[in-house]
Amino acid sequence: MTQFSGSHILSVNQLDLDAINTIFNVADNMTPYALREKRTKVLDGAILGNLFFEPSTRTRVSFGCAFNLLGGNVRETVGMGSSSLSKGESLYDTARVLSTYSDVIAMRHPDPYSVKEFSEGSRVPVINGGDGSNEHPTQALLDLFTIQKELSHRGQDISGMHIAMVGDLKHGRTVHSLSRLLCMYKGIQFTLISPTDLAMPDYVISDIENAGHKITITDQLEGNLHQADILYLTRIQEERFASQDEADKYRGKFRLNHSIYTQHCKSNTVIMHPLPRDSRAAANELDNDLNSHPSLAIFRQADNGLLIRMALFALTLGVENELQQHECPVNWYSRKADR
Repeated sequence: MTQFSGSHILSVNQLDLDAINTIFNVADNMTPYALREKRTKVLDGAILGNLFFEPSTRTRVSFGCAFNLLGGNVRETVGMGSSSLSKGESLYDTARVLSTYSDVIAMRHPDPYSVKEFSEGSRVPVINGGDGSNEHPTQALLDLFTIQKELSHRGQDISGMHIAMVGDLKHGRTVHSLSRLLCMYKGIQFTLISPTDLAMPDYVISDIENAGHKITITDQLEGNLHQADILYLTRIQEERFASQDEADKYRGKFRLNHSIYTQHCKSNTVIMHPLPRDSRAAANELDNDLNSHPSLAIFRQADNGLLIRMALFALTLGVENELQQHECPVNWYSRKADR
């Protein structure tokens, strides 16, 4: 991808290593604005159409906050029932109208490839916030950004690492997109741990193998984590199942707590999860007894999501080199660093 300005961000397949490095460099430059140490109004007057036709908390709010922190305004539509899609309007017609009101659109939709279909009618850049079980490119980017940062603290690179992905790998769009990004690196060991019926799709496995990486596929958690540098957990995607009873068959199948981590992982294995983690007793896939563990990176992941989405807005709107020109006084802050 050589041109960000004016472009849609629909799939990780659009990106190469140069594009990823550009995004990460811009994301690093966003740190003082995200921390409220500085303030920029580079997108003053711009409008984000934040269209989330599927339930979301972190991603939706993260997109909105990222745009606000660059000085822009946010208009939201939440839920299919509150939109004209429920009246039979096509994605194309919706895009033609709402892109008139917006300068950029972030969109989530329950159907695979729906965001791409929407983008074909949009007059402004569209960023995919998740399309069914297909992809979640901004989550994959923030995950990769987090992996790079976590490994760099111990003098490691992404190339040559060992990652264990655990849970619902069939429906987990985050692991699909992240795997595709990791295919651009060298010598990665993948351990894919899931119930047999929820295994990683064949096309993702083919991508990994064709890129020359090693894969271990198993349905057993214990005995398969001891070499992992990164442990990436996912919840059972119950909304993707035909019935709640079917989803419940797998709930609680794989759990991680302090005891299991201590017995089966290296002392510094990084724990990641795209959130939300299912903390209900029947699932409890990532126990609260790890909340204070230094290797738990799930909240650092969420923080990095703000930086990545700020970077993507700046790049798609062509203002990544104008941040300092539009700085203004910091009049308010919440002393987050003191908490």
